Amino acid sequence: MSDRRDPFGAFYFTVEIYGENLSYPFRSCSGLRDESTVVEISEGGRLHPHKRIGEVKYPNLVLKRGFCMATSELYKLRQAAKNNIPASPNNSPRFSGVITQLGSGSARARWRFLGGWICKWEGPDLDASKNEISIESIEIAHEGLEMLKEKPAT
Repeated sequence: MSDRRDPFGAFYFTVEIYGENLSYPFRSCSGLRDESTVVEISEGGRLHPHKRIGEVKYPNLVLKRGFCMATSELYKLRQAAKNNIPASPNNSPRFSGVITQLGSGSARARWRFLGGWICKWEGPDLDASKNEISIESIEIAHEGLEMLKEKPAT
């Protein structure tokens, strides 16, 4: 008999950018993927090619949240990347971060991205015929994504 585990709710997550004290509330997060190209190698006498792992690719992380200030911290990070201004404690315009999905009890899943920088900032769409919240969006290009192994609760 195994322990039943409840699936995580997609609505309950946090995003920390380059530090434990800089946590941002986001409405949505996408791009938690890593994929490899497939390299096919043909060999004489075989009816099908060998399939080998090729280059690993990490799509951009896309984060969206409510736009509420003209002095958006995310826009400042985008400007830092654009102008090659240090944005992290290591005097680099690049940063790392952790995305944490929270589950029931103390369960959680965590992904760390490395060498990130904001490659796209998008301000709110303005439409007087709608009654919606303004949303700002960023895309973070990065050089690696890994799921972190959680230590069991003691």
